[in-house]
Amino acid sequence: MQTGMPLDREHCVRAVRSKDARFDGWFFTAVLTTRIYCRPSCPVVPPKPENMTFYPSAAACQNAGFRACKRCRPDTSPGSPEWNARADLVARAMRLIADGVVDREGVPGLAARLGYSTRQVERQLLAELGAGPLALARAQRAQTARLLIETTALPMAEIAFAAGFASVRAFNDTVREVFALSPSELRARAPKSGAGTPGVLSLRLPFRAPLNPSNLFGHLAATAVPGVEEWRDGAYRRTLRLPYGHGIAALAPRPDHIACRLTLSDLRDLTVAISRCRRLLDLDADPLAVDGHLRTDPSLAPLVDRAPGRRVPRTVDEAEFAVRAVLGQQVSTAAARTHAARLVTAHGKPLDDPEGGLTHLFPSPEALAAVDPESLAMPRTRRTTFTTLVRELADGGLHLGVEADWAEARARLLALPGFGPWTVDVIAMRALGDPDAFLPTDLGIRRAAKELGLPATPAALTARAETWRPWRSYAVQYLWATDSHPINFLPA
Repeated sequence: MQTGMPLDREHCVRAVRSKDARFDGWFFTAVLTTRIYCRPSCPVVPPKPENMTFYPSAAACQNAGFRACKRCRPDTSPGSPEWNARADLVARAMRLIADGVVDREGVPGLAARLGYSTRQVERQLLAELGAGPLALARAQRAQTARLLIETTALPMAEIAFAAGFASVRAFNDTVREVFALSPSELRARAPKSGAGTPGVLSLRLPFRAPLNPSNLFGHLAATAVPGVEEWRDGAYRRTLRLPYGHGIAALAPRPDHIACRLTLSDLRDLTVAISRCRRLLDLDADPLAVDGHLRTDPSLAPLVDRAPGRRVPRTVDEAEFAVRAVLGQQVSTAAARTHAARLVTAHGKPLDDPEGGLTHLFPSPEALAAVDPESLAMPRTRRTTFTTLVRELADGGLHLGVEADWAEARARLLALPGFGPWTVDVIAMRALGDPDAFLPTDLGIRRAAKELGLPATPAALTARAETWRPWRSYAVQYLWATDSHPINFLPA
């Protein structure tokens, strides 16, 4: 299926008949006779082709009057890989909707962040996804509500407002319409579990297989900033700055999902916390498409075959990552962690961790912009780079969030003092989420290229890497892994 094009009916029918989980989240199957919509891998007997119709989003199915299947739970499908692999208006809008912007700021706020009129945003979303921003946000609220209903003992009124509904009546009506069950009936059907800790939610984050946890969790553990991140008891834990408060996420790899435990100071932040955890671990990627493309290069094929499913470790806070990229310029990983830990201790906001180990939120750009430059233990040129960056972030002159235009952000970064191609591409890959960022001057990449018989000079390597587009960020992950030893991050 091509981006922005009508769904190919023949391919969709084949995917449904084979119950192909690779297409979960890419499209949804609506059954005309039952008025139910499913994910392609639904375990029930597939309907007759003439009774199937296909939609690009759950919101479009709901708009057309279809209810979610109670067997395959299409509302819990992995997200479409397109929204984290594209930088156009629709993709940026979808990332913002997943981040809860429509619930917090309305459609005018969404349009303002994108730099378009409300009418333009609505028209383009409707044309590609069959639903406008309000319908897409409503479908997401319904999913969040179901999660809270099934995993907490909260009163329904609290769940309604935590999920983003304006009233209990809207909450009740939406749940009944989408799931064909009342909120109370949904709770009664949910598996019984012991009483949980107030403010703590446990859930599963789905992904498309394969997923290689070693590169994800290995990198996050190796670069963890003390006080903000840690690897503990088989889980990566870190603090989160969120729109309504703060939180702590604990993420642990499992064979078929990521176990996620969220401790939130305000449950209204649930949607955005889930979105940021998924983005951090690149869980909406399509590894079969990425690996299949990279395998066409004989030099990369053995790396892909040895450990398929590598993801690009990203971030929960784009401004934080940009600051850490500057702190890591021309120093070791250990030194970068030390510099970051000093900033955290001196300028981060303290918080309480019920499990101990985490102590602060990473300091905001506004807090860092107020720091006396002379107090920073770094060379003068890097100090200038640091202070210029945090001032641009704090003043709003530089946008690196999910709404960012990648080309514009790159240009603004390159215009800052001390920002060369390496730093810009690292930020593009890890913070902006560009799947095609490349680091030909990186020492590890050049060492891997030499070992594999690839061109070693940056210019020649860049030319060779043209065939890896649009997945060069993933090629970087495979190249970086050539001299590393596999680590088993899955429980025995």
